[in-house]
Amino acid sequence: MKLNHINHIFFDLDHTLWDFDKNSKLAFKRIFELNNIKVDINDFTKVYEPINFEYWKLYREEKITKKELRYGRLKKSFDSLEYEIEDKLIDILAVDYITYLTTFNHLFDDTIDILSYLKPNYKLHIITNGFEEAQTKKIKNSGLSKYFISVTNSEQAGVKKPNPIIFNHALKIANAQVSKSIMIGDSYEADVLGALNINMEAIHFNYRNEKLNGKHLSVNKLSELKKYL
Repeated sequence: MKLNHINHIFFDLDHTLWDFDKNSKLAFKRIFELNNIKVDINDFTKVYEPINFEYWKLYREEKITKKELRYGRLKKSFDSLEYEIEDKLIDILAVDYITYLTTFNHLFDDTIDILSYLKPNYKLHIITNGFEEAQTKKIKNSGLSKYFISVTNSEQAGVKKPNPIIFNHALKIANAQVSKSIMIGDSYEADVLGALNINMEAIHFNYRNEKLNGKHLSVNKLSELKKYL
């Protein structure tokens, strides 16, 4: 089923194009070595990933600040592992993590292939809830810059997905009509429902194989987007 009326495609960045979990694990491995943290990286990431997901949900819902997110996700992870660590060191790790995270730039399989396939026929954009300084570096360092006309982040818009304001802000910057645009992202709540709530079409990048209710387009691999676009 080809969506022949679409001419603007909006992508999420983390967990959609940029392999956040893989790059995050490498960043933690590096900063643990630098700061002499004696924690097995596999044990740490096993507890950190769901905690980070939880804290990002709170941040997205405006229940915590950026500072609370960066500190809280680390503090709770170390507490879960019963690893004693001073707050001062957690603050250092929080800064180091952002610094080193963007030095690793693994992308999801098929990212470059699908963007190269789409670029000649569509105008491509990014809408991300990530922090501006980090997202800009990720896009540049991973070689994604050349594919995208515009990048909208939550700090620019003043709100986070799924708030309709950020979607409308991105549409305005892109000079795109909602009826001719589509959103692609891994978060059912932030990306899919956020887009659908302003009558923008959406495709769920469901690489985790989540079982979700609702009638919406979904792919498990980026290469499967070729069925629709």
